[in-house]
Amino acid sequence: MAETKVEVRPIGTIAEVHGPVVVIRCASLPPIRQALRASINSDDYLFEVHQHLDQHHVRAITLHRTAGLRRGLAVFDTGAPLHVPASPECLGRLLNIFGEPLDGGDPLKAREYRNIHSAPAALADVVGTGDILQTGIKVIDLLCPFVRGGKTGLFGGAGVGKTVLVMEFMHAVASLHSGVSVFAGVGERIREGHELWHEMREAGVMAQTLMCFGQMDESPGVRFRIGLSALSYAEYLRDTLHKEVLFVMDNIFRFVQAGSEISSLLGRMPATVGYQPTLISEVAELQERILSTREGAVTAVQAVYVPADDMTDPAVSAIFSHLDSSVVLSRAQAGKGIYPAVEPLLSSSRVMDRHTLGDRHYAVAEGVREHLARYRELEDIIAMLGIEELSPGDRLTVERARKLQRYLTQPFKVITSQTGMQGVSVPLETTLDDCEAFLRGDYDELPEDACYMRGSMQEKTG
Repeated sequence: MAETKVEVRPIGTIAEVHGPVVVIRCASLPPIRQALRASINSDDYLFEVHQHLDQHHVRAITLHRTAGLRRGLAVFDTGAPLHVPASPECLGRLLNIFGEPLDGGDPLKAREYRNIHSAPAALADVVGTGDILQTGIKVIDLLCPFVRGGKTGLFGGAGVGKTVLVMEFMHAVASLHSGVSVFAGVGERIREGHELWHEMREAGVMAQTLMCFGQMDESPGVRFRIGLSALSYAEYLRDTLHKEVLFVMDNIFRFVQAGSEISSLLGRMPATVGYQPTLISEVAELQERILSTREGAVTAVQAVYVPADDMTDPAVSAIFSHLDSSVVLSRAQAGKGIYPAVEPLLSSSRVMDRHTLGDRHYAVAEGVREHLARYRELEDIIAMLGIEELSPGDRLTVERARKLQRYLTQPFKVITSQTGMQGVSVPLETTLDDCEAFLRGDYDELPEDACYMRGSMQEKTG
């Protein structure tokens, strides 16, 4: 018996092309966020509907380069919003926004398809943020601890070590918690993405990692949606494979920039400081899907570029309002050779209280902060008059603070091959023991250099 061929009819044709924006004339209007398709010489072009202009025209953003598109080209309805193939084999892979391989491997064999615009988990299924998620990084675990199932922002400019810190987080989740990581590269430079992929493989982390890239040279529609695509995979790993998931986005500010670009292309009037009027709701739509359920936990780490170091920027404020912890990386710290270049007096966590941390952790963290804060206050006096002019008490505080500052540096496992220093992971209890010893004065006779780029002090002095 001969097969009956189903005739697929176009829903409309392209009427106008304005860069990444395409106006499509339709007989019947497709829903907002519907994925549409056109073909040129067997190459598929996908569009996402963003506006209904009138009864017969929609405005869509192309998810590919627009070279080759022309008026009159037939457009077909895919019947669904953009979705990605999901399977357990997604781990260890490098994918694009459509779930297609960028690593030269075979296409994923889909067990199911995940809609990138899925609603957040039902409120009844959501569990609150849990206890501290230890990373083995001394300064993080002590002064701005991560919350299991929470969201952490990594604030800093270029060249201060955000990517290396992110890689170490991913290594810690795989080694300490037997978890998996999903990396969303939003507007990544091709060179950066290539280097990161190879470094992850050399560090032995790639087998438990999924990387999704929306590159800098791609359509703003891709840069705007790649985070949702990667988050769909994180939800799959959480709900279907019941994994502890670390969701990493680098850089969420580029997500905001892509949204601003699309908003301008769609003709919306800019709002504060030129950002899109939908800024708050777009950030919330992404952030509120990062949830933990009874099936598994998703902990998020998001690198945030701060324009002109202005923490009051509307985009930074919109992102900051969703975070549980903030880790600020400082160029001044990096200039002193302090790595990771965390600024302890600016970094914070909402769990920094006695109830969550316990009396001991809270007391040690406050003691370390007090010493570092006093040292910061006295730096100008030391620079002008010298440390000899300080009172004996202040001089002792400064000496201990400088040793603590150096103790909180640490060689990382993921860059051992580049630095030649064996990376270390330090348990929180060991960090607390060492810091208590510094605050008591047990190491007052020790030179500062002996505290620099080490693991635990017990190992060094034992």
